Amino acid sequence: MTEQLEKKLASLYVSEKSGSDESGDGSEGNPFKTALKAWHQGGENGTAVFVEAADGGDAQKPKWQPISDSAVKKVKKLYQQDLKKAEKHAEKEKEDLARREKNLEEAKGIVISEDKSLPAAKQIKLRDAKATRDVRVKIFGWVHRLRRQGKNLMFVVLRDGTGFLQCVLTDQLCHTVEAVTLATESSVCLYGVIKALPDGKTAPDGHELVVDYWELIGSSPAGGTDNVLNEESGVDVMLDQRHIGIRGETLSKILKLRGVLTQAFREHYIARGYNEVTPPTMVQTQVEGGSTLFKLDYFGEEAYLTQSSQLYLESAVPALGDVFAIAQSYRAEQSRTRRHLAEYTHVEGECGFIDFEELLSRIEDLLVDVAQRVMDGPNAYLVHELNPGFKIPKKPIKRMDYSDAIKYLKEHNITKDDGTFYEFGEDIPEKPERTMTDQIGEVN
Repeated sequence: MTEQLEKKLASLYVSEKSGSDESGDGSEGNPFKTALKAWHQGGENGTAVFVEAADGGDAQKPKWQPISDSAVKKVKKLYQQDLKKAEKHAEKEKEDLARREKNLEEAKGIVISEDKSLPAAKQIKLRDAKATRDVRVKIFGWVHRLRRQGKNLMFVVLRDGTGFLQCVLTDQLCHTVEAVTLATESSVCLYGVIKALPDGKTAPDGHELVVDYWELIGSSPAGGTDNVLNEESGVDVMLDQRHIGIRGETLSKILKLRGVLTQAFREHYIARGYNEVTPPTMVQTQVEGGSTLFKLDYFGEEAYLTQSSQLYLESAVPALGDVFAIAQSYRAEQSRTRRHLAEYTHVEGECGFIDFEELLSRIEDLLVDVAQRVMDGPNAYLVHELNPGFKIPKKPIKRMDYSDAIKYLKEHNITKDDGTFYEFGEDIPEKPERTMTDQIGEVN
């Protein structure tokens, strides 16, 4: 052990207020949160442990004090309990490993084949499962969830992007090498008959596939997704593993609804006589301001990622009349709010020969009609599941002049963080604006 490491381990620090057992290293500047963590990191071997004074310390009382005898007694008891738990866990892991190795060895001699006397399987997507009950089918997909019940029963929740289906595998179907080593996110092909579940049993869409044969198309790493992403994963891990995260039920619904909503915007504009335009996203002019431009080298010339398709749409109006675009826009803003995004899908429309009041009326029509189209469509269930309290906005939507908004904020004591009021000429940020609109609601 180097002199530096010995010095580092000379004492360990614990702070319930500012410490962390996950990211702390036990130093005075980055303490642990619990004495138990310090004990695991060297306290048991005699390393001095200091805890932060309850009041933070002062001139008469130092901030860090040696851990008390009563606290040592308590932490020793917890430490011993942890050791016993670790021993039991290691023993269970050893038993599980031995059982898996035994099952794997036995599985090497088992081979399954499709029963050719059964009716030919009809290949379907899971969205068609209800319509193909009591018919032998063939379904490709990914193992979303997996549960083994003894050696002779496996439950697989299959996912193919169009839905989910519980599948039941029994007997030798569970004994092959592929079955013993199967993990979540493996791609498979399952054959069998979809049967409605009896009363009292539950599964997605109220039915399950009774599997008579299956094939492994592609295996996933041992342990499946839980080794990559789980409920305890931090934000950084979730973002790094986004391609795995979107396979979850909630995020996949959000992506589907995003597509449905985009289509509703497009249908609205086309129904109102607009022409769609697809402007470039690499440009050489600014639209909103130079401070939020993403610069890039375009074959030796300076170019930017577009902030808005507005200028291209305005140029197209004399040729095409009313136009719209649904494209990506970019703003070099590091703020983390819903109104400040580095990249987002921008829905923009441009019209000729309209005044401000008609513009507001068209925006109102856009919001109400798009919401109505989504809720009248086959995917309205996504809105009900993700936002159960959603209500379609009603016309007319209340309109308020900026001066009236400033007056409203003052009359209802909606202030800045420092307690002062918003004055005429100042921007109204999102928080006070949302408070105001929530209070007004549908009142006209």
